[in-house]
Amino acid sequence: MKTFTLGFTGAAIASAVLSAVLLTAGLALPVASAEAAAQPPAKVKSNARKAKPATRAPRKATVVAAAPTFGQLYGLHAVDDPLDLKSSVALVLDQDTDEVLFSKNSQAVLPIASITKLMTALLVVEANLPLDEKITITDDDKDTEKGTGSRLAIGTTLSRGEMLHLALMASENRAAHALGRTYPGGLQAFVEAMNQKAQLLGMADTRYVEPTGLSSRNQSSAKDLAALVKVAHEFPLLREFSTSRDYRVALGRRQVAFHTTNGLVRSGEWDIGLQKTGFINEAGKCLVMQARLAGRKLIMVFLDSTGKYSRISDAETVRKWLSGRTGVASSAVKIDG
Repeated sequence: MKTFTLGFTGAAIASAVLSAVLLTAGLALPVASAEAAAQPPAKVKSNARKAKPATRAPRKATVVAAAPTFGQLYGLHAVDDPLDLKSSVALVLDQDTDEVLFSKNSQAVLPIASITKLMTALLVVEANLPLDEKITITDDDKDTEKGTGSRLAIGTTLSRGEMLHLALMASENRAAHALGRTYPGGLQAFVEAMNQKAQLLGMADTRYVEPTGLSSRNQSSAKDLAALVKVAHEFPLLREFSTSRDYRVALGRRQVAFHTTNGLVRSGEWDIGLQKTGFINEAGKCLVMQARLAGRKLIMVFLDSTGKYSRISDAETVRKWLSGRTGVASSAVKIDG
């Protein structure tokens, strides 16, 4: 059995982040300025043939290479696995027995992006806060981390239940932030509760700094996230909201449709009990879910996946492997420390 041991120290993480900044800066190519355009044609005599205007040189596009993910900086993608997954971190375990069926770098600590919202939702339902209470989006809910936009304009008022639904299904950042902001004691108390809950669940490698996942300082491991999925799956409301395909809410006088961020839910070919997707540049594409496969209830975690649809293809690869259709023996695989 192949093993791979990872060590994460504060110095290593700081060095990795600095490398990402420098690499990004070094790959930015210069932009051709407007002054670089060709000069206008020279004047000619009236009896001469008029010269055609010089062709304006096309402006060069700015080419900036995407910064590497933390997983790429740590070299996790260099670890081979028999399924050739695009995710540098993966974990598949039996929900009932905790038997590990597949494990790849499952103890690596990485940014988890919007997987964060699963903890946010868990705290809201555990606190038994009234779901019909109205919550209004304010300036405090704007994304100051990445500068992303939102379909929930400032002043939008929805019920807490609607905010929860949009945060889980459509990964709405302002909805998630508003849920944390309106928690008893405010946002700071909510973040403290997130970390306390993580400790209670034995998620020793997990740290939260805000409720949306936009910050790369929200970090966890596949092992920890599997524990979170197992607990979250116990709540029918979280199962329902996270696996619905679409949901309409009234934004002013309009009924606006929101859709799931998970292509596996849209396909209808999977029996998914709970799920959450995530993405920021530092984390890559992420996916956690509970699903019935090959007659078993499984928990699956994929982190730091490269490519637009790679987390989906990785899940499909695991499904084929478990059904014995990949040509790879479906005995337990462990590739980590």
